[in-house]
Amino acid sequence: MADWKDKLPEAAQEYLEGRRLDEVECIISDLPGIARGKAVPASKFARQKHFHLPDSIFFQTITGDWGEAAGEEGFIERDMILKPDMTTATAAPWTGDWTLQVIHDAYDREDEPIPFSPRNVLKRVVELYRAKGLEPVVAPEMEFFLVARNLDPAKAIEPMMGRSGRPAAARQAYSMTAVDEFGPVIDDIYDFAEAQGFEIDGITQEGGAGQLEINLRHGDPVKLADEVFYFKRLIREAAIRHDCFATFMAKPIEDEPGSAMHIHHSIMDTETGKNVFVGPQGGETDAFYHFIGGLQKHLPSAIAVLAPYVNSYRRYVKDHAAPINLAWARDNRTTGIRVPLSPPEARRIENRLAGMDCNPYLGIAASLACGLLGLNEELRPDPQFRGDAYAGESDIPDVLGNALDVFEEAEALHGILGPEFARVFSIVKRAEYEEFLQVISPWEREHLLLNV
Repeated sequence: MADWKDKLPEAAQEYLEGRRLDEVECIISDLPGIARGKAVPASKFARQKHFHLPDSIFFQTITGDWGEAAGEEGFIERDMILKPDMTTATAAPWTGDWTLQVIHDAYDREDEPIPFSPRNVLKRVVELYRAKGLEPVVAPEMEFFLVARNLDPAKAIEPMMGRSGRPAAARQAYSMTAVDEFGPVIDDIYDFAEAQGFEIDGITQEGGAGQLEINLRHGDPVKLADEVFYFKRLIREAAIRHDCFATFMAKPIEDEPGSAMHIHHSIMDTETGKNVFVGPQGGETDAFYHFIGGLQKHLPSAIAVLAPYVNSYRRYVKDHAAPINLAWARDNRTTGIRVPLSPPEARRIENRLAGMDCNPYLGIAASLACGLLGLNEELRPDPQFRGDAYAGESDIPDVLGNALDVFEEAEALHGILGPEFARVFSIVKRAEYEEFLQVISPWEREHLLLNV
């Protein structure tokens, strides 16, 4: 047991210093990004090399129903072998006892990665880059709302009460006073993040009522996806401590902006360690333009992954702080693809289309996949856009059903993400979408009941 604990990451060792570890949560992300797994006594975890969960956790919709994605053998719920990645061991500081969380990877009986496990999908994409001598680097931005406790799904979501006793105000982007309203929640977010060994690059107030943004430092895509996966849980736990909810819905409140997970991309040459988007005199390279070209051509096929729910498409509203286009430009937040201001060595490309409701492993994998296709196909982007891109027409699917139609035809994208993942994802999302279509909304009852 002592040897096992000595190999833990530094932050986990510091968290447990002088304390007795009680429990380990063995977790894995399902398709929506929910943590699934088992909690085991620490003494048992020290003795086990793996544990089992049925593969059916990846066939489940967000509502708990099932897509018929089990394959030819039928729905027999075959056990997967889940192995811990001890580099992900981190505290669960909101628990009543001393608990660690450890992310696991899923394998079959032949020790092959389960192809529709989201973390495995991202690992597959990263390995395709490495096979070309490239190392992808990402930096995600996380937007979310702190809202009043909502116990009745029929009731509209409302902003939380700030410490002043007034509801969180909208249209206060970058206001430090607005951030202060959530001070106690933010303090716990910082404390939880520190206990887990995560470095926050900054917290700002966004444009929505009770909407915040957390930026993370750039790094390895799998590591950053792990952090977003962990962050969603720790932010929810911090909010609950203060009688409010944290939500990562793309569009939780009418007439307010939605929440995005902007993804910044750069690519390093494995041999030289230099950014391949930067030429000898600091200029922009062919790889820079090819990556943008790949995003422009293939992002429509990936929208179902970046915007995976019916609510996701309510975020894509013209002039509401979300892109509806595939234009690219330097330092222009109205375009779907933005090149931020930076010195040449830090040149990066920002995908602004992904919603915060996407699974972080799948969202980052899909974005990287589109860029990789651009590199492989040596695609050239459209000319840089000038002006307000919101003035144009939408370049992306406008409802989940249409997005799935495009995704299902995208053989090139399936080749990067994995055909078996594409098959399972499509079946599960179709089942979810068809379930939604059976729901009669308040709008329909209000306007159609007596008028048609």
